[in-house]
Amino acid sequence: MSRYNVRESEAKWQSVWAERNSFAVQADPSKPKTYVLEMFPYPSGRIHMGHVRNYTIGDVIARYKRAKGFNVLHPMGWDAFGLPAENAALERGVHPGKWTYENIATMRGQLQSMGLAIDWSRELATCRPDYYRFEQKMFLDFLKAGLAYRKESWVNWDPVDNTVLANEQVIDGRGWRTGALVEKRKLSQWFLKITHFADELLGALTSLDRWPEKVRIMQENWIGKSQGLRFFFSLSGGHADLEVFTTRPDTLFGASFVAISPNHPLAATLAEGNADLAAFIAECNRSSTSEADIEKAEKKGFATGITAAHPFVPGWDLPVYVANFVLMEYGTGAIFGCPAHDQRDLDFARKYGLPVKPVVVPEGQDPAGFSVGDEAYTGPGLLRNSDFLDGMAVEAAKTAAIARIESLGRGTGTTMFRLRDWGVSRQRYWGCPIPIIHCPACGAVPVPEAQLPVTLPEDVTFDAPGNPLARHPTWKHTTCPHCGGAAVRETDTFDTFIESSWYFLRFADPRNEQVAFDKELVKYWLPVDNYIGGIEHAVLHLLYSRFWTRALSHVGYLDLPEPFGGLFTQGMVTHATFQDADGKWVFPTDVDLQGGKATLKAGGTPVTVGPVIKMSKSKKNVVDPQSIIETYGADAARLFMMSDSPPDRDLEWTEAGIDGAWRYISRLWRLVTEPGFTLPAAGTPAPASFGAEATAIRRAAHKAAAGVGDDIEQYRFNSAVAKLRIFSNALGESLARLAAKAAEGAAPAADDAWAAREALEYLCQTVQPVMPHLAQQMWVELGHSDLLVDRSWPVADSALLVEDTATVAVQVNGKLRATLALPRDAAEDVAKAAALADPAVQKAMDGKPPRKVIVVPNRIVNVVV
Repeated sequence: MSRYNVRESEAKWQSVWAERNSFAVQADPSKPKTYVLEMFPYPSGRIHMGHVRNYTIGDVIARYKRAKGFNVLHPMGWDAFGLPAENAALERGVHPGKWTYENIATMRGQLQSMGLAIDWSRELATCRPDYYRFEQKMFLDFLKAGLAYRKESWVNWDPVDNTVLANEQVIDGRGWRTGALVEKRKLSQWFLKITHFADELLGALTSLDRWPEKVRIMQENWIGKSQGLRFFFSLSGGHADLEVFTTRPDTLFGASFVAISPNHPLAATLAEGNADLAAFIAECNRSSTSEADIEKAEKKGFATGITAAHPFVPGWDLPVYVANFVLMEYGTGAIFGCPAHDQRDLDFARKYGLPVKPVVVPEGQDPAGFSVGDEAYTGPGLLRNSDFLDGMAVEAAKTAAIARIESLGRGTGTTMFRLRDWGVSRQRYWGCPIPIIHCPACGAVPVPEAQLPVTLPEDVTFDAPGNPLARHPTWKHTTCPHCGGAAVRETDTFDTFIESSWYFLRFADPRNEQVAFDKELVKYWLPVDNYIGGIEHAVLHLLYSRFWTRALSHVGYLDLPEPFGGLFTQGMVTHATFQDADGKWVFPTDVDLQGGKATLKAGGTPVTVGPVIKMSKSKKNVVDPQSIIETYGADAARLFMMSDSPPDRDLEWTEAGIDGAWRYISRLWRLVTEPGFTLPAAGTPAPASFGAEATAIRRAAHKAAAGVGDDIEQYRFNSAVAKLRIFSNALGESLARLAAKAAEGAAPAADDAWAAREALEYLCQTVQPVMPHLAQQMWVELGHSDLLVDRSWPVADSALLVEDTATVAVQVNGKLRATLALPRDAAEDVAKAAALADPAVQKAMDGKPPRKVIVVPNRIVNVVV
């Protein structure tokens, strides 16, 4: 039989699936549904190995669920807006839209070459007006319901790109792309009121039992619910009372200073007459405000000369500082510092020589001897040095301190969230236009629904920094829908997280031109049963999607508590790194690994092999999936992705691994095409009974059908592949025995030949989710003309899943001497006789009679001599 022609086979079956619309689906209430969705890609131009792993995982699930009788929705789209397209326009002189659509076409072809079971009729791109027009309508409905609003806020501003940056995009005070010193600016921005659902978003995490625990914890921490106290300090110098929020009112007697944010209104007032303070604030505003950077940065402050009166102790005045580690976005933008029990406060106090007084002492420790060094004490204990709180545990002291403040009329106990409202304004062109018109007389006016979508102008230029919409000569000029006067459009566009916050809903009804989606179709398809993507999206994308779903429910679009019923976060694809003699990174394809040495293929000079890390273009430790697919085939790449490690862990890509996958494919092909004897025709009725060989063959096949299916259900894909290998090995041995008999002129018995065909068919069916092209081609070789994707998953006979033998260990004086295959639940005398008759056991007994024989059924026989 000829060698398996991978290119021909994969191209052929991909064409057949496409021609027959094999994976197109419609809602069918008579069938159970499954919605499988991988996080959709940004159209960068090329798929990478992370894409191959991500989409293979989803495809295996989709194909298996289809075989199990589910109506499977498995769509694909493109997260197509974003700053990279604008950067490409600047660098290459092309329009962002042209660049994006060309990349989509390229990547679509690459993904289709993987043989994915996707309903391509539902394909969408978020940059298309027929998508974002509904997004604009949603925003206006949120605005009407009070879930969207506009306000001035402090932002990170890149003066070169002329755009707002997220905190994470500010590195050492500079823009991540331009390297320009970032400024703090106060801009009018559009916000979505995610905090309205903070309690709901937090509480519902407990219902997401098919999400990874680590993701739920990350979201819980991000929402950051805390019980605390809002209260007021009286300030010296005639200044208005200062409102402070704290989660540790129990530590008030350990206070040594008060600090306000550089962007606090009081700081701005004081800076008007103090150039040094103004300079300090400017310095703070050039630094990143991400929590990770604040933790690492030196804690700096500026003494204002103002003091704050302690609320419990008359005459105790605390110095007030402007401090670089206090964020205006959290609480009230003002804190009191208790250095002994907060690390930031302690670092600050040590720098400025402020008192450090412990007020919480671990139980059993002498208060007089307890002190704090370089590390704050944040654990449990009893209150000391704290007047009426002395002797209380921390939680009781919090309650008592809040009650005392409330009785004094200086504050109230309250709940705070770390979660801030979502600022969605971005100063760039390639995004969804915000459907607002600014009128000098009427203010911010919504664009009438009949005028949606507000589309982007095509004739924009990128010959100057900043947002082309803001300087477009005609697009932004319009008339007010209310008064008819001259007005201008909002030139900010939406944060691209908005597009990814509802695309999974549009997939339920992607061609609807009247509404974003039909409510009943969403009710049928949603929630997504298997949502698959990287852990890096654990917070923002997933949290925003959960919020958007609630907001849509709030304004009547749907009734869906959670968008994603099941979530799986796959590990990264990694590869060794290589550097040449000059320290320059080298692509793996340029390295020759022979005999434990690494050299350049061109020239033979030595190469240093570095650590195995995530594939990265900058380190050049990348492998082109298209090259792998063209060389080995999509099935080999899919198999390697599923077989090498648990899918939630990182996977190391190796040449040996992909070679091994190809060899296994070739071996399976030979099993089907070269059994060594004639198989009965497809559809031949089963014989009345089966002998030992046939039963063994059937048992292996039926165990594989049950085990592989169960592993796919539980995301244990590497275990599923291992079971396939066990099955194919056992089947290969059985076929070899039958072929040997046939070579001697003894045709296999009818029951053996029938069992062999059944097993080979089961092999095709169980292999199909992982290696669909190979499976279909083998299915044809077995005499079938239908498509495997239309076949049900093979049914395992429960009687064949029960083992009729048990492997029993035999020990002589505590040492293992033999293992026996005995009938399951064999009688004790049968197990004893078999053990004592074994040659290895007899040798170990050295002719001595047994003093005792202990039998543990189905497990062990222990002989004592």
